[in-house]
Amino acid sequence: MDIEDLSKSQLLLLTILVNFVVSIATGVLTVSLLAAVPTTVTQTVNKIVDHTIETIATPIQVVTNPAPTQSNEEPLTVAVSADVARTVLIYKTSTTSPALAYGVYLPVSKAIATVSSGALPQNVLVQFSNGETAEASLSKASGSLSIFGFADNETLPKAPAAVLPPADTLKQGQTIVGINKDSAALTGIVSKVDEAGIHSTLSDIPPGAAIVNLSGAVVGLAGLTPNLFISADRILLLLQA
Repeated sequence: MDIEDLSKSQLLLLTILVNFVVSIATGVLTVSLLAAVPTTVTQTVNKIVDHTIETIATPIQVVTNPAPTQSNEEPLTVAVSADVARTVLIYKTSTTSPALAYGVYLPVSKAIATVSSGALPQNVLVQFSNGETAEASLSKASGSLSIFGFADNETLPKAPAAVLPPADTLKQGQTIVGINKDSAALTGIVSKVDEAGIHSTLSDIPPGAAIVNLSGAVVGLAGLTPNLFISADRILLLLQA
């Protein structure tokens, strides 16, 4: 039979048969050649095949962006912000006259704690950090430390609650923050704590201004002696007296 007489189906079957025979022959020839080559060549070929399969089978690792971590500066900025929000100025009758003293606003107690070298008036005008003002009256005093209170119906600005940690919780070398007369934030450390108060490397903090730790808690007030601060314990005692 001439090949030209074959139908398309027969030609297709013949092509498949030829390819099958050629594949078998190629496989036999390959096995024979591999059997004849040195063992080292066979091992190298096997390693290449194994490595290729292993590379293909290795799952693709998906790289995701890590969750943002809190920077070392963030607690410090939060503490400074809380200290600024609670810092007040105390005037006699009007903000046009020089301020009598600095003070710290205690939102929960609706009170102002301050320090002064002399006696303060019974009634004062308090200016908050946002510029608002409110009248306050002297309620308690002990030495240079004074507490002023507001009327029960007085609407006062919002500010972070002032936590007053005991002095015995402070540690030497602990970072503290204060605001000076130029509204600049200053940092220092606790040098030591004794019966006189909190000794610190912080300087130029005006009397009555608060110092805070990195949590924003009020650890004390600047006293009349440079680098010596009245502890929060004394403020608590006077509030509870």
